[in-house]
Amino acid sequence: MMKKEFAKFENKVWLSSPTMHGPELEYVKEAYETNWMSTVGENINESEKLVAEKLRRKYAVALSCGTAALHIAIKLAGGHIYGQTELGKGALNGHRVFCSDMTFAASINPVTYESGVPVFIDTEYDTWNMDPVALEKAFELYPDVKLVVVAHLYGTPGKIDEIRAVADRHGALIVEDAAESFGAIYKSVQTGCFGDYSVISCNGNKIITGSSGGFFVTDSLEDADKARKWSTQSRENAPWYLHEEIGYNYRMSNVIAGVIRGQMPYLEEHISQKKAIWERYREGLKGLPVSMNPIDFEKSEPNYWLSCMIIDPEAMCKQVRGGTEALYIGENGKSCPTEILETLAKYNAEGRPIWRPMHGQPIYRMSGFVTREGNGRAKTNAYIAGRSLGKDGKPLDVGMDIFHRGLCLPSDNKMTVEQQDKIIEIIRACFA
Repeated sequence: MMKKEFAKFENKVWLSSPTMHGPELEYVKEAYETNWMSTVGENINESEKLVAEKLRRKYAVALSCGTAALHIAIKLAGGHIYGQTELGKGALNGHRVFCSDMTFAASINPVTYESGVPVFIDTEYDTWNMDPVALEKAFELYPDVKLVVVAHLYGTPGKIDEIRAVADRHGALIVEDAAESFGAIYKSVQTGCFGDYSVISCNGNKIITGSSGGFFVTDSLEDADKARKWSTQSRENAPWYLHEEIGYNYRMSNVIAGVIRGQMPYLEEHISQKKAIWERYREGLKGLPVSMNPIDFEKSEPNYWLSCMIIDPEAMCKQVRGGTEALYIGENGKSCPTEILETLAKYNAEGRPIWRPMHGQPIYRMSGFVTREGNGRAKTNAYIAGRSLGKDGKPLDVGMDIFHRGLCLPSDNKMTVEQQDKIIEIIRACFA
């Protein structure tokens, strides 16, 4: 049977593009007209103040991107745990760090910048974030670890209270990667408030954007001052350029900060729009063998940055993914992420695969990986040698299972209801 055909969207429907309102341009213009175009100026000061106030943290340090903020956070954490290291060795100096597995590489790469060795902790199905049970198991395997890097995926908070309890029992610090979850709430507290060191991102597709930019947030004046110093090449207070520490060119520009300053009053509006998109998908896809990215409404209120879906195992057609390509065999009543993403692209709509887990990335193929049943590297990898199941009847490798069956749907808050309805019909047609 031929699949139903649709008219192509005249204008592309994006995954998540910037939404501008007007004040952003005024603050950028102000930076231009006053000639404060570099890494100092009123926009930087005000954006730091607005972010700190929103998160109810004492200090926010404006940096060039979320990755820079993560690097600063991890360097600070390493220095606090291990003390000063020799020049060139990195603050982590070869020590292991427990990291979220199903996330973007930017969550992990700063660990390696500081000579750390990432050990990836498997995902759990309830939130698609780090599994606290697997984290506890990891401490049994590696009791010397003193740092955990945890991300909140797609704007949905992880089980951060359980993760915090595990870390505290073992005397470990937490770097909280809230890059995707600015404005999300867990048990009445904003994400970005749970880590010993926390960061958010204002990348071009985030819920609040400056085209780039990020913030390191803390309640420690000493840490905030150190972050500012390191981000401006660690220049000492001297009449000439004097450097006693390694520094970086990480400070946010006053122009970028102007965009963020103009965006900040619209955060709640953006969240409301994103939530409506998620709810329309949930309603519109009813009856299909799929479910939306999970939310624990009793504990959390996400920012709904991206709406995602996952296909029931029995409704998956055959799909195989290589290093850079994917193939599938169509089957009546079944579909797969590859088919749906290719079909959306055919009609000029942008979706995206779920983050491929870090332990499945070539660069980290030798890194440790821990599931709730122990050393994941010692077990059969799901989707290489079949869908291996654990003692509870669920896949041993949860992150790879979600990657195999899940996808990110068009979630742009400028998408019209009519456009979203058509996207829903396109998805339905893939299962026809």
